[in-house]
Amino acid sequence: MALINEHFLKLQNNYLFSDIAKKVNSFKVTHPKDKIIRMGIGDVTQPLAPAVIEAMHKAVEEMASKDTFHGYGPEQGYPFLIDAIIKNDYASRGVFIEPSEVFISDGAKSDCGNIGDMLRHDNSIGVTDPVYPVYIDSNVMSGRTGVLENGKWSDVVYIPCTEENNFVPDLPSRRVDILYLCYPNNPTGTTLTKDELKKWVNYALANDVLIMYDSAYEAYIQDPNIPHSIYEIKGAKKVAIEFRSFSKTAGFTGIRCGYTVVPKELNAFTLDGQRVQLNKLWNRRQCTKFNGTSYITQRAAAAVFTAEGQKQIRETIAYYQNNAKVMMDAFTKMGVWFTGGTNSPYIWLKCPDGMGSWEYFDYLLHNAEIVGTPGEGFGKNGEGYFRLTAFGDAQKTVEAMERIHVGPGHMASYITPIFICDTCDEAARKALKKCRIYKSFHFSLHGWMDHHTALVELSTGQIDGNLGGRHTAKILKKVLYSQTLKGES
Repeated sequence: MALINEHFLKLQNNYLFSDIAKKVNSFKVTHPKDKIIRMGIGDVTQPLAPAVIEAMHKAVEEMASKDTFHGYGPEQGYPFLIDAIIKNDYASRGVFIEPSEVFISDGAKSDCGNIGDMLRHDNSIGVTDPVYPVYIDSNVMSGRTGVLENGKWSDVVYIPCTEENNFVPDLPSRRVDILYLCYPNNPTGTTLTKDELKKWVNYALANDVLIMYDSAYEAYIQDPNIPHSIYEIKGAKKVAIEFRSFSKTAGFTGIRCGYTVVPKELNAFTLDGQRVQLNKLWNRRQCTKFNGTSYITQRAAAAVFTAEGQKQIRETIAYYQNNAKVMMDAFTKMGVWFTGGTNSPYIWLKCPDGMGSWEYFDYLLHNAEIVGTPGEGFGKNGEGYFRLTAFGDAQKTVEAMERIHVGPGHMASYITPIFICDTCDEAARKALKKCRIYKSFHFSLHGWMDHHTALVELSTGQIDGNLGGRHTAKILKKVLYSQTLKGES
């Protein structure tokens, strides 16, 4: 009889992005003609750079000839790509990395999840909250997280990131064995300066902490005081593994290629206190479980580092950065609190009118036909916040901001039925709160129509509204209560 890894049963039945997909698909069934703008998942929309395409075509042609055909390649990656990575991503920033410290893979997500294979199940872990779900779920599968209690895992140290600290974390309240850091951050878009990152490296050095450093979004950093690699900090090679990706840098989400750096200076311990070089263990793991990234993919990745490739991908990154600027400008005009955007492709905004994050998701989907990512899906501290991505089409990004906000020069119409009654039973009140119109009526070039509903119960003075009518209810409360206070009816 085969026995399962029962830690898998601890995983929550629903995964954030599959939940979003179900909601969107359900909406599409009932609204087949509506044009949804997707700003949720961090997938790119622009085509691969011409230099990359050319390299892939050439590699495909090589596979057609006996003299140039490539079968199994090195599990660690081809030297031509590893050398290009070292020269462009590290040596250019004054960081020395040996070729045997770089491991090419099919993406940073895979390596982030698989890296735990060489670490004991009883290591304690620390994560920032909000957090990229893969860090948590992969450790659940390995038995490091304990049990789920009130939305948090009992054996995980959560490091709070909140509006009060501008979503930049302080050092953990107690020591951990393994610490996950992602900067520029997913989902909040925040970054760490060199001095801030140095604080974390020094903490790890002093406490024998292993840092898992995800720098998948480093290509979006514009501020020269923000490090692109943790190895720019002295001593980091003794405490950190770094994950990199071509997905967001060069649009490889559908190609799949990334790499992980495991320095030879980095050690972990056996139970009896012996130091073990993690580089050797990871190499052994990859040789056993991975047959290497395809030759065609690696040739495509190497083309990213050519002069023409660099020029082309910088143009694509600038395209996405301009989308981020469009969103930042719009939310600034709206007076909406947000982080990210400047050195990141993500905008992390506070949900308006005190809405919950899933509540705001439903509101945007049904009233503006926009898909984002609810902050609650990234952890407890994500509740009340929302993530939007800049990876969309430029024209659709502009349109999305117009749908979200009707600003100066726009024409807006609201259907606002207001029900006034002496008394209202609870069933009717609940029905009103659930009342929604499942369509945005675009009737002019610069306008839109929404559906607001409010209820006034005279006997109690209670005023309620549906999702779209919350603001209307607030206005009614101010008007009616102020008039009552003045002795007017």
